[in-house]
Amino acid sequence: MSLTAQSAAKAGGTAPSVKTLKNLVRGDRPYVLYAAFAVLIVAFSFASPVFFSSSNFLNIGRQTALVTIIAVGMTFVIIAGEIDLSVASTLALSGMSAALAIQQSGGNWALGAAAGLATGALVGLVNGLLTTLLAIPSFLVTLGMLGIARGIALMLTGTTPVVVNSLTFWDSFGEGAILGVPAPIVITIVVIALGAYVLHFSTFGRRVFATGGNATAARYSGINTRRTKTLAFVITGALAGLAGLILTARAHAARPDIAAGLELDVIAAVILGGTSLFGGRGAILGTVLGSLMIGVLNNGLTLMGVSSQAQLVVKGAIIIAAVAFSRRK
Repeated sequence: MSLTAQSAAKAGGTAPSVKTLKNLVRGDRPYVLYAAFAVLIVAFSFASPVFFSSSNFLNIGRQTALVTIIAVGMTFVIIAGEIDLSVASTLALSGMSAALAIQQSGGNWALGAAAGLATGALVGLVNGLLTTLLAIPSFLVTLGMLGIARGIALMLTGTTPVVVNSLTFWDSFGEGAILGVPAPIVITIVVIALGAYVLHFSTFGRRVFATGGNATAARYSGINTRRTKTLAFVITGALAGLAGLILTARAHAARPDIAAGLELDVIAAVILGGTSLFGGRGAILGTVLGSLMIGVLNNGLTLMGVSSQAQLVVKGAIIIAAVAFSRRK
């Protein structure tokens, strides 16, 4: 593990190796996720005639956009050996900040978007600094921030939704399309591509793996593990803010109580995708497939008439099974 840390410390890095490219495709669970994903699609195709259609697949893409975007950031945090439970509350607070900025500026959608992203990044920065500088476990820090961010969002308007009247904002983040592909899906694809590049092919990405794999060895190799972890939290917070913009644009309003419990889907997607909950291992492509599996599962169970309560039980069981599989490996 020290060799990994030493290689990560080198500035500039080298070209992606064949092994890196294989890991990007294969991940830490050799094709198990691919097979499970295929089985789910086949099973739901037989269970519901509506499932296997282009319109439904686009619907799944829209539904999973929020989870996938935040899960890309969460992958950085978990690989670095930490966790962020506050992403759903960060999403809600960022959406409220964006809506209020647009409302107060007379419809300036760009200012609203900047406010939402900045709010998410700021929450991530606070999480990272409290975790690294005060040595408080990230589980406790982000559990507290889950309540703080949600509470601030509720206090800003007294639990009242904030209406957004900006056609450009709606089209840019929620209702527009590029070559027939909905804007949320396009944004998700861009986030996936950037996240995969940064994590797997950049110096910062190698430092994230080294920090999560063996923080002591990483520090001795010259890596600033505190900064690495803090930046991972900032990335996650900013992406939660981006998800807040998308949800606000789709709903034409920001609600302070929105997306409660979304962190369960995000963490499930990351762990199911092969990222080790104990740090040091993971892949963006695995996270994307994990998110799609959660989306397909939600969509298929809904089409079959399964209650939302039962869906929570299924997703909870999936998280336990995924973590057990990771421990076994």
